[in-house]
Order: sequence, then structure tokens, then C-alpha cells
Amino acid sequence: MDENGKVTGEMPKLTNDEIKELYKKMVTIRVYDDKTMKIQRQGRVGPYISYLGQEACQVGIAASLRKDDWFFPTYRDSGALYARGMPLKDVLLYWMGDARGFANAGNNFPICIPVGTHPPHAAGAAFAAKIKGKDYVSLATFGDGATSRGDFYEAMNFAGVFNLPVIFVVQNNQWAISVPRSRQTASQTIAQKAISAGIDGVVADGNDIFSVIKAIRYAADKARSGKGATVIELLTYRLGDHSSADDQKKYREQAEVETWKKKEPVERLKKYMLSKGLWSEKFEQDITAEATQAAEKAITDAENIPSQKLDELFENIFSEMTPNLKEELEELKEAYKDRSTESTNKVEKIEGSFP
Repeated sequence: MDENGKVTGEMPKLTNDEIKELYKKMVTIRVYDDKTMKIQRQGRVGPYISYLGQEACQVGIAASLRKDDWFFPTYRDSGALYARGMPLKDVLLYWMGDARGFANAGNNFPICIPVGTHPPHAAGAAFAAKIKGKDYVSLATFGDGATSRGDFYEAMNFAGVFNLPVIFVVQNNQWAISVPRSRQTASQTIAQKAISAGIDGVVADGNDIFSVIKAIRYAADKARSGKGATVIELLTYRLGDHSSADDQKKYREQAEVETWKKKEPVERLKKYMLSKGLWSEKFEQDITAEATQAAEKAITDAENIPSQKLDELFENIFSEMTPNLKEELEELKEAYKDRSTESTNKVEKIEGSFP
């Protein structure tokens, strides 16, 4: 599907209702993303990573996996986690610094913050599937910058050697923070790096949700049939800042951003649906209102959850806390006690200074 919504290749098998649901989820995660960025600026959320412009990757990946498949997300995959069944409240709770957001995440691993360290985890899960004779697949997503790290190559090599049912999805959004793709690799495509590991590499249009679904389905079917791993390079573009701590205007031209805006995924699917009689103003208004209500409720629910206890920060590392962790917990409790006393003394001093 081109940027005008015109189908230029073979469509994946999707009903009209499924297409409308894909669009609804893309609108929902865009509304959620926008609201999360706004409350982050108000200090109600910690550092946040937006996926603006990559909604087709997010929803397309989720729509192409089974519930029992394992998903290993990177920090730009909040939308995919929602599309995979995680409540918006739980996703938001994670960005508020609360690990309980992933307490009931199903087969979704917690978000990986270090760049590119989780492809080996996905390969390991795939190895477990092979040993157990299961037909689930594991899928790891990461950016183009992660493919410059050794972990990526090690995971591919391991997957190739053991013929594992794993999919490595590179969301090539053209920039790794302030470093353009051209400064990261001399390879013509990132997907062709799979050749060095003896596995397949596929390039797909990451702004075309139909192309994303076709690529993921192909790789998943291949993996389930015992034919091994695949690297999928989804060509997309990060329309916003790298993170809430970034200013993309300092390192890239606005003209480039405007060019990619014309190719963005939500508007592209809308044009396709309009041509097929699947989109209307009322449909857009209804799903936008529903998405707005859902996002606002998620924010309210997440903010009303009582804070974690200090003990909970240490309890989920090992089945039993090690002596050094117990020691660190006691030190943290003392630090909080001292800080609380110091704050109280400051308040008393201020109050006492008034006539």
C-alpha cells in the first residue's frame, strides 16, 4: 500500500472488520501516546519514549502473533504491548516507575531499556520452545541503532546455528537518537546482515500495516514449520523526539520530517479505508472519543494506585533475597527515614519563621 492508500501488492487475508479494528488500535495508541507525552511534561510520568509515526509497526506486529508467542519489546513498544492485550493502565504504570505494570503481562516480557541487549533473550526463549517441542515463536523488536551492537549478531548467530523459531524485527526509523542510519552501517540494508548468520532477511514497509502483517506472518509460519529464524527490517520513521529528554530539531532538518509525515501510517490506512467505504467521519469521531476516554481512565487509574513499598523493589530479583540485597534494602530504608526527618525539620523551620 503506497502513501495514498493504494494497494500495490498482494493483500494479507483480512476481513473488513479486522481492518477497521487495526485502524481503531492505531488511533487508540496514538491518542494514548500524545496524552502520555503531555502528562510527562507535567511531571506525572518519568522519562518516556514516544512511537509517533510507528503505529503500523506496533499494531501490525501484535496482530500477527498468537497469544502464546513470546514478545520481547524495546522501549519504543508501548503501543505493541497494548495491542498484545496489556491494559493501558499497566503500560502507563511502568512509565511511572512501577514494576507492577508487568505483573500480569502474559507472554510479554518487560520493556528492555538498554539498547539491543534483549535479542539473545528472544533466542533463548526460542531455544526453549525447540527443546520442549512447542510451536510458539519468540519475537524481539529493536531499532536500527541496536543492530550496531554485538548482542544482535550473537543472537542471530545462535538462532542460525540451532535453527530457532525466533523473529528479529528491526524498526528502522532512520535515526538512533542523533545518529542517522548512514553513519551506523555501510550495509545496503540491515536485513541483509542476516546472511552472515545463515538465516533469512526481509525488508518491508513499516508504514504500511498490510506489509508489516505479511512480513511477520511469513516469518512466524516459517518458524513454526521448523525452518528457522528471520530478520525483518521495517522501514519507518520517528516523527517526534527520540525521547522526552531529546530535541530532534538540533540534529535533523524539518524538511526531512515533513517529507516522512506524508508517508505516516495512520493517514495511509485511513485513505485505503476511505477508498473501500470503510471509513466515515462518524467512525473517526466515535473511535477517537473512545480512545480519549480510555487513555484518560488509564491515567486516572494508574495515578490512584498506592505506591510500591520499598521491600517490593528487591523481592522479585531472586526467589529468596540474598544477604547483600537485604543489606541494601536496610540502607535504603535508613536513607528514606533520614530524608523524611530532614524534610520535616525544614517545614518546621519555615513555619517557625513566620510572625
